[in-house]
Amino acid sequence: MTPPSVKAPSGLLRLGTLPVVVAVLTLITAAYYLLVAIGNITDFGTNQQFVLHVLEMDTTFNDEDVMWRAIGSSAIQNLAYLLIIAWEVLIAAVLIWALVAWVGALRAGRGYERPRRLSTLGWTMILLLFAGGFIVIGGEWFQMWQSEDWNGLDPALQNVIVAGLALVLAHLPSRDWD
Repeated sequence: MTPPSVKAPSGLLRLGTLPVVVAVLTLITAAYYLLVAIGNITDFGTNQQFVLHVLEMDTTFNDEDVMWRAIGSSAIQNLAYLLIIAWEVLIAAVLIWALVAWVGALRAGRGYERPRRLSTLGWTMILLLFAGGFIVIGGEWFQMWQSEDWNGLDPALQNVIVAGLALVLAHLPSRDWD
């Protein structure tokens, strides 16, 4: 017996498809990173202090076996912070580009590969920043986990979880993709 053919959802049910879910996650993460970048630019000093203390390792256990890793140069600290902000701006730009591509593809009801790849690029950039930069480099190399005041591991993990979940959803097999 041949199974009945499955029709593509129409109308309101189309909102429950995987492409729409991934587009919504793109919207949410694009908005978040746009606000993060704007916040770091307009309130430069707040998170600058975070980067300064993490790199100086001045609120860690001051273990002489690892304190040689500390960076006390304000020029290098400021450069690191500016690079983080620039990366966040790029993340926001890529995700906004992806969102525009999603809107076009959803209107057409096809052509999801390009927006999916753009979203994937943005979310991979998030993983590089937060898993690589904050968890690996900040958390382990600069021993951020030891600081009661300047420990950003929880927010970093939140960003990694959201980006990781979005990547999984974007790459699930579904009949809703092209």
